[in-house]
Amino acid sequence: MEIERQLLSTVDQALLLLMILIIMFGMGASLTTREFGQAFARPRAFLIGFLSQFGLMPLLAFTLAILLQLPPALAIALILVGCLPGGSTSNMFAYFARGAVALSISMTAASTLLALVMMPILLDLYASGFAEQIQASLAAEDPETTFIIPTGNIIISLILVLVPVGLGMILRYFSPAWAKTAEDTAGFFGIIVILFLILSVSLRHGSLFFRTPVEIYMAAVGIGLTGFAFGYLMAKIFRLPYRHRRTISLETGIQNGPIAFAIILLSFSQPWQNEMLWLAILYSTFIVLTSSLVTLWYRRIGAYDYEVHRNEVIHQRLFGKEYHSPQPRGSWTDQLKGRSALRDKPADLLH
Repeated sequence: MEIERQLLSTVDQALLLLMILIIMFGMGASLTTREFGQAFARPRAFLIGFLSQFGLMPLLAFTLAILLQLPPALAIALILVGCLPGGSTSNMFAYFARGAVALSISMTAASTLLALVMMPILLDLYASGFAEQIQASLAAEDPETTFIIPTGNIIISLILVLVPVGLGMILRYFSPAWAKTAEDTAGFFGIIVILFLILSVSLRHGSLFFRTPVEIYMAAVGIGLTGFAFGYLMAKIFRLPYRHRRTISLETGIQNGPIAFAIILLSFSQPWQNEMLWLAILYSTFIVLTSSLVTLWYRRIGAYDYEVHRNEVIHQRLFGKEYHSPQPRGSWTDQLKGRSALRDKPADLLH
């Protein structure tokens, strides 16, 4: 798939980078050093989240690129998306899905920091073969032309993106009230960025939506959906609470799209930049839609176990940390029955 003209103008790129910095500043405003400590204070949940984020997702992206036979540049873009850390958007969805918000925030904080080390390693592991394909095709036309994955530029891009995160954390330390405003503004800007990109591309390249092969749509949608499924499955295998399963599922499937935009714009040149940016735009668009549907489903099936959790918190305040409420187990249909299931089939729901 080739995009003949530049996907975004210079002005568009400058505005996009500015909005990304605002988003990352707002994300930092939602974090404190305590979140990093909480991540390591839950070693099992943190380890499962780490394996899902930096183990499963890059492998899923690589597998989808092979199965769908994506062109090399698009395959690299998909793997780049798979290697990204979680974003602040996942914290919002975890809240509405009746998940463990504290776990979501701590996982986002830890994965953002670990991305500095993990992304270059994972890109070299999974994307180097596709880079060699591009290099081979270029060498056939012009032996002097080369293509490599700019690992150094990617690390610099990550550092530049993390600077506003650090500034946001400083704001949170000195002024929690203003930090809350910045956090809320960042969530709003996340939606604005996606709408801005769609509108900008539509005005210049309206036919691009129709010319995009179905395989690219499948890749953009499939990476998020498979991330949700495998993240939940991983947490289920290790028998984490239902709230943690929903949280890890959302943290795995929802990647930090703005970081992808920044890396692509700052690290890759034309004509590959257009193709890679287009896949990142499609992923960011569809992940909002699929996340909303998955969150509505999680919210429905999580109503009962979340109520049990809230009751346990209250009981522990009254009776001490040793108190533990009976926890639901079994299929999601048992949870949907709620209190009536507890009354009619106590043996199925309690352990």
